[in-house]
Amino acid sequence: QVQPVESGGGLVQAGGSLSLSCAFAGLPFSGVNKAWYRQAPGKERESIATVRWNGESTYYADSVKGRFTISVDNGKNTLYLQLNNLKPEGAAVYYCNAAPYSDPTSFASWGQGTRVSVSS
Repeated sequence: QVQPVESGGGLVQAGGSLSLSCAFAGLPFSGVNKAWYRQAPGKERESIATVRWNGESTYYADSVKGRFTISVDNGKNTLYLQLNNLKPEGAAVYYCNAAPYSDPTSFASWGQGTRVSVSS
């Protein structure tokens, strides 16, 4: 099965920045709103940022609003997430997929994700 391919994670000090990418070529994401999710140890996966399929509007969870920025380049089949002013609670595995409440057929199998670690 084709899966999204997330990259860009790593270890960063609190207050630092990272840039994540998600390649979604070959997935049925045309015209689909997309999102970044994260799953911290012992917690459920949660949606943190959503972008309209054409990039014209975005939505952020309160926990990341003002610090994270989601964007999409459909020509490159790539979704991005800029993480600024990272906090220790931002340590998690980050994934991309169709946005919450999308048609179930729009969702791809979950990829491996990219791990973000934050040192305090």
